[in-house]
Amino acid sequence: MDKLSPFLSHREAVCPRDLLTKAQKCAAPRIAIAAAGAELPMQTARDAVQSGIMEPVFVGNRGDIERHADDLEWDISNFQLLEASGEEEAAMMAATACAEGEADVLMKGHLHTDSFMKAILKRENGLRTDDRLVHLFHISHPDGGRPLLISDAAVNVNPDIKTLQASVKATVSLLNALGNQAPKVAFLSATESVIQSVPSSVQARALRDWARAHFAAASFSGPLALDLVLSPQSVATKNMQDDPVAGYADAVIVPDIVSGNALFKSLVYLSGGCAAGIVMGAKVPVLLTSRADPTAARLAAIAIAAILGNR
Repeated sequence: MDKLSPFLSHREAVCPRDLLTKAQKCAAPRIAIAAAGAELPMQTARDAVQSGIMEPVFVGNRGDIERHADDLEWDISNFQLLEASGEEEAAMMAATACAEGEADVLMKGHLHTDSFMKAILKRENGLRTDDRLVHLFHISHPDGGRPLLISDAAVNVNPDIKTLQASVKATVSLLNALGNQAPKVAFLSATESVIQSVPSSVQARALRDWARAHFAAASFSGPLALDLVLSPQSVATKNMQDDPVAGYADAVIVPDIVSGNALFKSLVYLSGGCAAGIVMGAKVPVLLTSRADPTAARLAAIAIAAILGNR
């Protein structure tokens, strides 16, 4: 058998303590879990309830939900349970519960992403707003320190300028909610110069100019290559110390889903980062969890939803 890649980190993701502390000071949101009857969503819900940051609304097959609760030795009799048959009905019922004010957050349980997103996108369910849906990853290191936000790595494949502007708005809003009132936001490309043959660099400069005109308290820079987003040493080498963001970015707006997906997975698999994902732009925060997400990432995402709800 081939040896594992030496680049892979063996660090385990850790839910940031400061996120939990902030969330525990907020009212625990009612979170509708679509297709809750499986091991991972039930374990996540139990851990979040024990941490005081969630009140679950279980949606799905009653027998499956109660069986997994029993496996966890968890009494769920005091929580609401909405019976649903199949994943599409579970998604629709959970989305409707949020739209009608019976829940504050929508969370993906054990179902396919397309069924889950269909329930959000269907206007009759009442979750759509005039805003575009954008996905954000809040990524933190096991040793702590400044987290990094990445948008959009999971929902919008090849976003147009309006969608990228919505990503900027959502990013600044989330950072403000987390206590950062003067965030530094970078627009990612492969260069720090505007080059016509590199479309992302042209787009990054246009977004930078637009963002500076619309968000006075935040700082923006672009285009920036990844080394200039993260490394003060690269900033010094390239004599860009006067840039307001370079080397110390709080967030990165990526040009497409491929670069965003590669960046977030690099931080997770190569450094042990905890990637808490949330979708903004709907009537309520949406937790688009994955089967590959560790418990720490799921708990961190719930904490962020609690903080957003309090705001």
